[in-house]
Amino acid sequence: MVRVKSRYLLCEINVQDRSCLLLLDDRAVALAVKAAVARTHGDYGAALCSSRFSVKYLNAHTGIVFLRFPKMCYKLLWSALPFITCIETRGQTISCFLNCLHVGGTIRTCQKFLIRYNTQQLHRMLPKCKNEEEKQQVRKAILNCTLTRGNREEFEDSESEEDEEE
Repeated sequence: MVRVKSRYLLCEINVQDRSCLLLLDDRAVALAVKAAVARTHGDYGAALCSSRFSVKYLNAHTGIVFLRFPKMCYKLLWSALPFITCIETRGQTISCFLNCLHVGGTIRTCQKFLIRYNTQQLHRMLPKCKNEEEKQQVRKAILNCTLTRGNREEFEDSESEEDEEE
């Protein structure tokens, strides 16, 4: 028996008003992607995209979405993403665009990339912090991204000891 291979596309949904992200759901994103593929590549692209295409994960707070599709047609789907200009959901039209961050063979590789990407974003935020409290929150978020479970527990224990000493 032959294993069916898939590709996972890690995308970021960019909108002007971040509160609009909370209105998104996975069906709306899937319909927008399928419509863009059909407009761009016609019936051939729509037929390829309809088999085994799904939205595996959508985080409405951050705008991160995982798209799964067959390995043979990932270039068709990837080339249609720039043509998504809006997503219709719950009776509203949200103007947006999708930024492709990573293409991976498994969800795990996409998750690892997402952790590295979020850490880089936090490092970019650090110089822009206005006061020391914000800097501490960003540093703590960076450590939460990079520490393993055992190291994180040790860090939290040492941090609580430092607070008690002060």
